[in-house]
Amino acid sequence: MTDESCVPDWEKRFRAPRVSLPEWAEDAPDRSLFVSNATGTFELYAWDRATGTQRQVTDRPNGTTEGTLSPDGEWVWWFSDTDGDEFGVWMRQPFAGGEDVPGAPGLEPSYPAGLALGRDGTVVVGRSTDEHGTSVHVLRPRPADGPGGADGPGEPGEPVEIYRHRESAGVGGLSRDGSLLVIEHTEHGDAMHSALRVVRLDGTPVAELDDSAGGTKELGLECLGFSPAVGDSRLLVAHQRRGRWEPMLWDPLGGGTTELDFDLPGDVSAEWTPSGDALLVVHSYRARAEMYRYDLARQVLERLETPAGSVSSATARPDGSVEYLWSSAARPPQVRSTSGAVVLEPPGMRAPESVPVEDVWVEGPGGTVHALVQKPEGTGPFPTVFEVHGGPTWHDSDAFAAGPAAWVDHGYAVVRVNYRGSTGYGREWTDALRHRVGLIELEDIDAVRRWAVGSGLADPARLVLAGGSWGGYLTLLGLGTQPDVWAVGVAAVPVADYVTAYQDEMEALKALDRTLFGGTPEEVPERFRASSPLTYVERVTAPVYVSAGVNDPRCPIRQIDNYVDALERLGKTHEVYRYDAGHGSLVVEERIKQVRLEIGFAERYLPAASG
Repeated sequence: MTDESCVPDWEKRFRAPRVSLPEWAEDAPDRSLFVSNATGTFELYAWDRATGTQRQVTDRPNGTTEGTLSPDGEWVWWFSDTDGDEFGVWMRQPFAGGEDVPGAPGLEPSYPAGLALGRDGTVVVGRSTDEHGTSVHVLRPRPADGPGGADGPGEPGEPVEIYRHRESAGVGGLSRDGSLLVIEHTEHGDAMHSALRVVRLDGTPVAELDDSAGGTKELGLECLGFSPAVGDSRLLVAHQRRGRWEPMLWDPLGGGTTELDFDLPGDVSAEWTPSGDALLVVHSYRARAEMYRYDLARQVLERLETPAGSVSSATARPDGSVEYLWSSAARPPQVRSTSGAVVLEPPGMRAPESVPVEDVWVEGPGGTVHALVQKPEGTGPFPTVFEVHGGPTWHDSDAFAAGPAAWVDHGYAVVRVNYRGSTGYGREWTDALRHRVGLIELEDIDAVRRWAVGSGLADPARLVLAGGSWGGYLTLLGLGTQPDVWAVGVAAVPVADYVTAYQDEMEALKALDRTLFGGTPEEVPERFRASSPLTYVERVTAPVYVSAGVNDPRCPIRQIDNYVDALERLGKTHEVYRYDAGHGSLVVEERIKQVRLEIGFAERYLPAASG
C-alpha cells in the first residue's frame, strides 16, 4: 500500500479518483452512467440513484470511456475497440449487470460515427472505414418475447444501410417518436462545416439545412437534439451565421428556422430541458464557461449562478435542477447541482489544489491572442513551458488540468496559448489556419513567447515547447521552423511526417486534412511539405522527446517512426517512448509515467539558470 504522505502532489492529482458528469436515461432518470478512474483506469460505471448502488460496467486493460444508456435505462451501450485503436463494435450490457452482447449484430468493426437509440428498440449506427467512407445503418427490433411484447423491445434485427458517402458524416439523433433521423454530413467536401439532413428511417429525405451553400461558404451546422416533448418535431441546431456558434430552432417538417439571439459575446451552445419548454444554455467566453436557462415561451434568459471557473459539461434534470461538472485551474473538478448539492463524490483521496491562471492578451499577426499563465512560487524569469493544446479546434480554459500543474510543481511557469484555430473566439479565428496549417498557429505562439520573455516571466534560454496530438505536431514543427527559440521539445502522439500520416490515419481525419490543406498530398504537395515537421528535421537543434501509442489511428506510429529515424540518422539528441495504447492512455499509472519521463527529459537538457 502506498503511503500518501510520500507521494508528491503532482502524482496525487492524477491518482485522485475522478468522475464525469453522469448521463441519465431519458425515461428512467434515476439510472445514470458515468466514467471514473477509481480503479486506476478510466472505465464506465452504472449508478442507480434510487438505491444508491454503483457498479463498474467495463473492465479492460486500456480503459473504456465511450458509452450511453438506452432510453428506458435497461441497457448500457459501450464501444469495444482493441487497445485504444478506436476500431471496433458496439456492445451492450444489462444495467443491473450481466453478459455483454453485440449491440448491432451483423455489422463489422469500424470507426464509430454516432449512435442513436429509439424508445421502441430501434438502433441507428454510424460507421466509418477507410474502404467505404461513412455509412448509416438501421436495426429494427425483433418482436419481443411475451404476449403483446410485454417484455419490452426485442433484440436488434438485421442491419439495413440507409446512407453511404465517401466524405465524413455522422448520426445526429432520433426524434422522440423515432420517425425522424438527422445526419450531419460533409458531402460538399468541407469537413469543418457540416450540413444537416433529416430522413425517415428508410433513408427517404425529409429536409436539408446547409449553411455552406454546397461548400461555397465557410458556415457550419451542428445537431443539438430533437425536442423531447411529445408531438414536437423541432430540432435544436447550432449555427455560425453571425460569426460564432449560436443555437436556433429548425422545424424540418414545417421548414422554418428561428434564430435565438441571446446577446452573449462568446460561443453559445444549448440543450433541451426534459419538458421541452426551455433550453439549458452554456456560454463559453474568454476561456470560461457559464450557464443560463432560456424560457422559450417568455423568451427570457436567466443566468444560473456558478463559481468562477469553467463548466465543462451540464445537463438539465426532470426536477428542474441542472447538474454540471465544474472546476478551475486551481480547484479540482466537482459534479454539482444548482440545488446546491454535490451530486457525485468520487471515493478516496482528493486531488491537491494548484495555482490559478492569469489572463494575458497579446497582439499577434492575425489579431489579439489570448493566453493563460500559471506561475510557481518565487520571482522570474522562470524556466517556462509552452503547453500547446490539441484539436486544433479546441481551447484551453480556466479548468483543472493535472499536466500543467505538474510542471508548476517542478518550478516551471506554464503558458497555454489559444492560437488561431482555437474555438471560443469566433468562426474567423477558428478557420484562419487553413492552407498555412501549423505555421499560422506558431506565429501566435511566438507572439506570446516574445511577451513572456519581454515581461520577465520567461527565461529565454530555458523555454520548453510541449504538447500532445495537434499540440505535439506544433511542437515538432516549431522545433524545426524556430530552431533558435526553443531549448527543449516534448511531443506526445504528434503528427511528425504529414504525408505518411495522411496515408495511415482514419478516414474522417483524411477528410479534415483535405479541408485544411485544400486537397490531398498528391494534389497540393507544396502545402503538405511546408506544414510537415519532417521537412525541417535537419534544422532541429533542441533535444526532442517523443511519445507515441502504437495503436494510434489519429497520429499513426509509422509516420512517427519516420521522424525518429531521421533524428537518429542526423545525430540529433532525442528520446522516444512507445506504449501499447492508442491516442493517449486511459491508465493512470501509465500517464504518470509519461509525465515523469517528460519532466525528467526537460530537467536533464535545459541549461542551468543564469545568474
